[in-house]
Amino acid sequence: MWDALVELGRALSRLAYRFTTVTPRAHQIVNSRPGNREARSLRDVFGWSRPFARELLPQRLFDLMAAGEVLERVAGSDHLWRATIRFSTVDGLLLAHSAYPTTSEDAVFLGPDSTRFVAAIGRAATIATRVVDVGSGTGVGGIVLARRGVGVHNVVLADISERALHFARVNAEMAGVKADIVHSDVLNGVEGEVDLIIANPPYLLDDQRRLYRDGSGDYGEALSARIVREGLRRLRSSSRGGTLLLYTGAAMVAGHDVFLAAIDEDLKQANARYTYTELDPDVFSEELSKPAYADVERIAAVFLQAQVAPG
Repeated sequence: MWDALVELGRALSRLAYRFTTVTPRAHQIVNSRPGNREARSLRDVFGWSRPFARELLPQRLFDLMAAGEVLERVAGSDHLWRATIRFSTVDGLLLAHSAYPTTSEDAVFLGPDSTRFVAAIGRAATIATRVVDVGSGTGVGGIVLARRGVGVHNVVLADISERALHFARVNAEMAGVKADIVHSDVLNGVEGEVDLIIANPPYLLDDQRRLYRDGSGDYGEALSARIVREGLRRLRSSSRGGTLLLYTGAAMVAGHDVFLAAIDEDLKQANARYTYTELDPDVFSEELSKPAYADVERIAAVFLQAQVAPG
């Protein structure tokens, strides 16, 4: 099944397909406009996730969708179909992920945060022997670094979601990247030494408990803090130490950064040298209207770069 998706992605690339995925809210607005209810192009089918008539697609694409099990009939229609997969462009690469809307618990999302994550690690990463992308999702971070030659010997794409690992395998193959695909709860399933850990974990409180979105804790900070704590410990146990690069969101309450407060002691215990930067002061502002964020002033996109020596 996954090899059919690889061929589907390659076929789209040959057709010069490109698409930039927006936030779910922006996607909803664009799709609700008059004239956008039914697909008229490949971007409508594989990017905007709009229903399409069979005759819109070349037979080869339709057959690959069926073989990859990413094709379904639209309920209540006898002539419309829908792709259950999206293909988006990041850093010049085409990547597969879940179709809109990403409402299922195991949905795998790629969007604006992924683009900011890739840009941040691209600026900060240096040559490493073994790179682990924790909570890799689509695998975009590890794949981009592998393409740039950062993981000299090995790149590991690790996630707790089997659905995410499926997409990571497809995306690595499409990109021509050799990567270890590992089922892992943070770093528990990753064996051996590591000298670069990257992560773009979920950082919101999600009432549907979707894996790609729910960060747990008081304001969504718990998973990110856990990755920092366990990542620093793992790097200190490595013979050369190493670097942690983490992109996440931080809730600001009465002017205080909840995530930074949660990791402060871990950074001290590891004797880490680090920089901590706000990349965007205000993301997902629509979340502030929810009861769980009643005392949150804003959610910032932040980037942590921490280096530790072997312990």
